[in-house]
This record gives sequence, structure tokens and C-alpha cells, in this order.
Amino acid sequence: MRSRKAERKPLSFSTTMRNPNRIVSFLNCLLPYENQILTHDVIMKVVHNAIKEKLYTPVVVNRTPDLVYILRNEDEKYSDKQIEYIIEMSPQKHKEAGFEYGWDSRFDTIFKLPMEFGFVKYAMGEPIKISTTGHMLIDALNEEEPNEEKIQMVFLNSMMKYQSNNPYRKNANANVPLILLLQVLKMLKEDTQENGAGVFRQELSLFICWPDNNAKALYDKIKQIRSEVGFSYSDEYMYEICLELLGATDEQRNRFKLSQICGEAVDEYIRKMRTTGIISLRGNGRFVDYNAWEVEKIDYILQHYSEYKVFESKDEYFDYVGAIDTTVISMGSAVPADTTDLRKNALKRFAAEYSKEAIYSELQKVCKKTASTDYMLKLLPGPVRLEFLTSIAMVQNFENLDVTPNYTIDDEGLPTNTASGGKADIVCFDKEYQSLVEVTLMCGRQDQVNNEIVPIRRHLLEEKKNYEKTFSVFIAPTIHEDTKQMAEWYKFKEDLDIATYAIDEFIEKIKSEEKIVYLLDNCN
Repeated sequence: MRSRKAERKPLSFSTTMRNPNRIVSFLNCLLPYENQILTHDVIMKVVHNAIKEKLYTPVVVNRTPDLVYILRNEDEKYSDKQIEYIIEMSPQKHKEAGFEYGWDSRFDTIFKLPMEFGFVKYAMGEPIKISTTGHMLIDALNEEEPNEEKIQMVFLNSMMKYQSNNPYRKNANANVPLILLLQVLKMLKEDTQENGAGVFRQELSLFICWPDNNAKALYDKIKQIRSEVGFSYSDEYMYEICLELLGATDEQRNRFKLSQICGEAVDEYIRKMRTTGIISLRGNGRFVDYNAWEVEKIDYILQHYSEYKVFESKDEYFDYVGAIDTTVISMGSAVPADTTDLRKNALKRFAAEYSKEAIYSELQKVCKKTASTDYMLKLLPGPVRLEFLTSIAMVQNFENLDVTPNYTIDDEGLPTNTASGGKADIVCFDKEYQSLVEVTLMCGRQDQVNNEIVPIRRHLLEEKKNYEKTFSVFIAPTIHEDTKQMAEWYKFKEDLDIATYAIDEFIEKIKSEEKIVYLLDNCN
């Protein structure tokens, strides 16, 4: 049967895999079946594991009270019988080329993007292969503390090679998205008429629909638009330009939605570019730009990957994109040793620009897993966003409090990853006390007690050697009863003060208190 001719389509990364760690978690589910022949039975075992780990949640779960309870309670697990019921009651109305209708096709939908990124290779009737980069991701996730820097480097290794017209996609638009972005950013930076802020968010729709790798033509198009309308125009204006770039027929105009080209696809494009660590946000998410700390990596990438081979063979492309460039990997992070001042200045800026009520609302959204509509905040992964928002809330509500978060940042001071293990998420000082603030989105007993309260005790014991007046505040969407009891036990046994707060309680408490030490009152 003749293969369907490729047509121009907007670049679209799967929104199922927004968080890089989600991709790695799915790879973990596949790992036990590496080198096995992919069959329907193997697929169903992988699906079983993904549902068991709560990575994939069919609609029937949310329609069944006892299953909803298990889904929302991290200490509860589905039984094998319940998982069989979920699968049976969730026939997947889905068909992908090369896969049978139903769960087999759903499997392909889940793993197609990791395959395009060179992490895993599969086909029905063939052995499942996990690449070296795929194993690096799995190893990074399974370390005692997930190695976010290693995960970031692996995604950079893949994204600097990823081709929009790779053999796994039928797209006539042909470029390497990251390379195209870096080349245009370089031209804008060298343009004395521009202010150096980078690419305007709405201009990213052009990148998503651009037909080739001609960066100069794209730069010229951006300059033309800016000269005609500046940075003030409607989504409809850019949408019409993009449809023209795509050469859209009447049928395609109905298929290529404005909400996709000017909304969802742009958000996901930014997320994927930022997984590399070399792209920063400017102007509260209104512009994307180089991460100035990573110029060495950017120069290397442009020098070695601006010219690239186009592959027709899936095997050749997979070997290329999945291979490790040891030079890039060995460069490591270029973040300066001390970024404290930049972090604090960014916090102060956002504390001034956002109202207290807006921050309260965003805290509740991230804890309740409700989507944010904020241009910048919605691009931050949930755990990172929680640390950032909590830090802002502390700055806004407590005068004369020195707030130092330990999340990693880009050159704009915006968080990129959560605080690494061995450090408190946020350290606060005033004239009387040092306070260690820990936050998590986890609500299960094991996660809160073993992964949070036990390390908090260790941090407190260490810090009390230097600061006698030291206490901790622990914040989560909800607080497990055993977490409260463990905090009380450490107070009784070792005179350690650990205040525990569900997010709604925390918000109400800081509204009415002038000093952070008052969080110890009526806690637990």
C-alpha cells in the first residue's frame, strides 16, 4: 500500500507528556519488557503498570467513587482486579498506523513522542529497544533524588537533533525546531534595532508552522510583522499568516484550529524548548530568549548541528537522535555558584507585580491540579511552581523576612528545577529566627512522613548546631494525620518544631500574621 504523502502541518508535541519526568516514568513502565517482542500481551502488561502507577487514568476511574478515592489517595493502590476492570471498561476508540484499534494504538500514542526523541524504539512483532539516552533518563529518575540536571542534559541532547519531518511523522515542514529558534534568536541579538528581549510569544506560532530551515527568511518575516504592527495584534492576525505558511486548504483551515496554533501548541513548544536548560523566559513569559549562562553550549550546538542530515529510515534517525554527544553532556550546568541575589531580586519583582490574592489563587490551583492561565506560571512544572509561589507569598506577607529559595534558576531568576536534595526548599531569616520551609504536592503517608518529615528532622538537627532558634514549616495540599503525629513526636522526643499546614490553612494563617514564627502557634 502506497504511503500517504506528507503535508504541511503545525508542529505539535504531545500534551500527554508535558512534564519530562512523566516521559521517564512511562519509560520505567516499559523497562521490564526491554528486548522482548512487542505483542498485544506485552502492551497490556505495560498499560497495566501505567494504570497501577497512576500515570494513565482512563475516564471510568473518575466516574467510579471507590476508584476516585484510590486515585486521589497516594497511599492507596489499585488491586489487579480493579485494574482489569478499568481496562475492560475503557475500550480505547483509537487507531494508529501499524497498530490494532484500541489499546494497542493507545500504547503507540503514549510512546510515540519518546520514540521521536530517541529514547525507545518499538514496532509490533519487533524487539523493544531502549537507547543509551533512554537508560540515562531512567537512571536519573531512579537515583535517591531525581537528577534533574542529567534529565535536562539528555533532553538537550535529543532536542538539538529532533527534526519536525522525522520518519515517524508525516510532516512536509522540515527543520530542527531548537536550531531554528537559536538561529533566529542570534540574528535578533545581532540586530541593533531590537532590544535584545528575544522572540515574542505570539511570534512562536510562526516557528510552529515554518516550512523549512531558512532562519533568515523567518527572521525577515518577524521584522516585517514588527514594523507593520509591532507587538500588538490579535491571535486571528497571526493565525491567518500561519494558515498561509501551511498552504492550508478549506478542509485544513477547519482542522488547524486557532486555539492550537496560537495557544496549546505554543505553550507546549515553550515547555519542550525549556527542557533543554538553554532557553529563558523574559517579560513574565512574553518573550523567549537564550539563557545567557549557556552561551558556550549554544555556540557549540549552532556550530555542529546547524547543518544536518535528513533521514528517511526510522532506524537511522533513531540511532542518530538517541546517540549521546559526549561534548554537550560533559559541559554540565553553567549556572554560577552563587545565584542568591538574582533569585531574591526576581522574587521581589514578582511579589510587587502580582497581588497577594493572585498568588493565593495560584497556590490553590497548583495544589488542586487546576490549570493556570497565567502566561508564565503555567509553563512551570507543578512542584517547581509550588516552591516559587510559596516563596513569593512569604515575601509578600512577612516584612523584614529574608527569603532564600533553593530551586535552580535561569539567568532571569525564574525557577527551572526544584531544590536539590540535602537542602531545605526555602530558607528564611528575620532578627529572631531561622525557618526552613518545605513544600510538596505529595499527600500520601509514606511520601510525607518518609520523604519529607524525616529529612526535615535531619535538616533541623543540623541547623540547630548553628542557629538555636530554628524551626520548620511543612506545606502540602493536604496533611496526612500520621504526618502531624510524627511532627508532634519529634517535638516531644527532640524538642524540634515542625509546623504542618494544608495549603488552605497556610493561606489563611499568613493573611493574619505579621511574623513567620507565629506559624508555630496553633499548628499541627
